[in-house]
Amino acid sequence: MSSLVFLIPVALLLGGAALGAFLWSLKSGQYDDLDGAAERILFDEEDEENR
Repeated sequence: MSSLVFLIPVALLLGGAALGAFLWSLKSGQYDDLDGAAERILFDEEDEENR
Protein backbone atom coordinates (compact mmCIF):
# COMPACT_ATOMS: atom_id res chain seq x y z
CA MET A 1 0.00 0.00 0.00
CA SER A 2 2.87 2.37 0.70
CA SER A 3 4.22 1.80 -2.80
CA LEU A 4 1.03 3.35 -4.22
CA VAL A 5 1.93 6.62 -2.52
CA PHE A 6 5.03 6.67 -4.71
CA LEU A 7 3.69 5.09 -7.90
CA ILE A 8 0.53 7.16 -8.39
CA PRO A 9 2.34 10.55 -8.52
CA VAL A 10 5.00 9.06 -10.81
CA ALA A 11 2.29 7.75 -13.16
CA LEU A 12 0.54 11.13 -13.15
CA LEU A 13 3.82 12.91 -13.84
CA LEU A 14 4.67 10.62 -16.76
CA GLY A 15 1.15 10.94 -18.19
CA GLY A 16 1.35 14.72 -17.93
CA ALA A 17 4.74 14.72 -19.65
CA ALA A 18 3.37 12.57 -22.48
CA LEU A 19 0.35 14.85 -22.86
CA GLY A 20 2.62 17.89 -22.90
CA ALA A 21 4.83 16.33 -25.58
CA PHE A 22 1.77 15.50 -27.69
CA LEU A 23 0.35 19.01 -27.40
CA TRP A 24 3.75 20.49 -28.25
CA SER A 25 3.95 18.34 -31.37
CA LEU A 26 0.48 19.49 -32.42
CA LYS A 27 1.41 23.14 -31.91
CA SER A 28 4.69 22.82 -33.83
CA GLY A 29 2.93 21.35 -36.88
CA GLN A 30 4.16 17.77 -36.80
CA TYR A 31 0.81 16.44 -38.04
CA ASP A 32 0.04 19.05 -40.69
CA ASP A 33 1.04 17.11 -43.82
CA LEU A 34 0.72 13.38 -43.24
CA ASP A 35 0.27 12.44 -46.91
CA GLY A 36 3.18 14.53 -48.19
CA ALA A 37 5.86 12.52 -46.44
CA ALA A 38 4.25 9.25 -47.47
CA GLU A 39 4.19 10.26 -51.12
CA ARG A 40 7.55 12.03 -51.12
CA ILE A 41 9.39 8.80 -50.31
CA LEU A 42 7.94 7.11 -53.41
CA PHE A 43 9.31 9.59 -55.94
CA ASP A 44 12.93 10.45 -56.69
CA GLU A 45 13.87 14.11 -56.77
CA GLU A 46 16.04 13.49 -59.84
CA ASP A 47 13.00 12.32 -61.83
CA GLU A 48 11.12 15.53 -61.08
CA GLU A 49 14.04 17.72 -62.19
CA ASN A 50 14.31 15.94 -65.57
CA ARG A 51 10.63 16.37 -66.44
